[in-house]
Amino acid sequence: MFEVAISAGSAMFAGMNTTSEHDRDLAAKLRSLSIEPAAFKTEPPKPHARRRLITGAMLVLAAAASLAAALFYGPETLQRIETSLAGFSGRDLAISADGVEARARDGAAVEGVRTPTEGGAKSTAALPREVTGSGYVVAPDIATVFSKYEGRIVAVEVEAGDSVVAGQVLVRLDDAGARFALRGAEIAGRAAALALEARTIELAQARSSFARSERLAGRDAMSAQALEEARTAVDKAENAALQARQDVEKAELEIDKAREQVEALIVRAPISGTVTRLDAHVGDTVLSREDSVREDESLLTITDTASLVIDADVAEANIALMRPGLSGEAVLDGFPGQPFAIAVSKIAPVVSREKGTVTLRLSLTSPPPGMRPAMAARIRLLVGEAAGVGAHHPPSSFEAPAFGLRTSG
Repeated sequence: MFEVAISAGSAMFAGMNTTSEHDRDLAAKLRSLSIEPAAFKTEPPKPHARRRLITGAMLVLAAAASLAAALFYGPETLQRIETSLAGFSGRDLAISADGVEARARDGAAVEGVRTPTEGGAKSTAALPREVTGSGYVVAPDIATVFSKYEGRIVAVEVEAGDSVVAGQVLVRLDDAGARFALRGAEIAGRAAALALEARTIELAQARSSFARSERLAGRDAMSAQALEEARTAVDKAENAALQARQDVEKAELEIDKAREQVEALIVRAPISGTVTRLDAHVGDTVLSREDSVREDESLLTITDTASLVIDADVAEANIALMRPGLSGEAVLDGFPGQPFAIAVSKIAPVVSREKGTVTLRLSLTSPPPGMRPAMAARIRLLVGEAAGVGAHHPPSSFEAPAFGLRTSG
């Protein structure tokens, strides 16, 4: 519009041929106030764009009025209009700046408030973070049973899958050599006891003879040499009795050793649990424990299934988030519809270089009945703020979004 007004004014000036220096200066000023068409932008208009358009239109009208005044009323009237126009433009710009600043303050205040969403949760709340991994069910207490001594199996008292208690008889062996050794040790023990009795009698006789010799020597009825010989006989009898007593103790030790070997032919359960492997058969000849370990020939294996845990691997990148007591849930491949609660009890002191993972030992809460060692498991742990939230809910409230499952019932 400025350019149209300026062009019209210039044409009028050219027609009249009365252009003065002041008029040319005024035309230059009006030309400098012209607004070039801005490039088209796809951004939505800002809140104060309407104010600027109104202001620009008013300036255009004011410029057109100034031009008409200059043409028809002279330079003085034009100067007064320019002064008024400058004052109006300054006030409008000041008002526009104040409005922008106020809107900025209002916008900052609005951003500092977290408005609740329709579901009642805050829109800026941090999303729960989960750490997932996989592993296997593990029995920490496993006893591999060997025979302490060599023998032949004469009876197997259990079968695979049986529950046993500590001290229960599992396998009976027979070894004739062990039984003969026990009988020989018992005979030697009785002989040693008889020898001790004989030496005790001899000691008593020697002491009695020495006492009689002392009485005779007191009446000068026995020589000093005879008295000395009686004293020496007492000392020898005491030494013989002491030797016989040590022989008896040695015989007792041999009896205990032979009896222990015979009793060890009855193999008993070292711990309570379930027989998970049975390799013993009636008629088999087994080696002693030392040889069996070397040949890897055990009788059976007992697993304590009452204290099962899960050993699971998680990525090494998550090790900083791991700590004992961290809770979550697990699901077994054998029972996919029955998630249960877990908690971190131990963290492995080393990281697997090959897999880039760290192993966690997880305690279990209400696992599904029928869970067995070596079952595959997948885990989900809640970390950060989500861990604190999950700690306030019972394990039965857990669902399994990581596995696409929900707790049944």
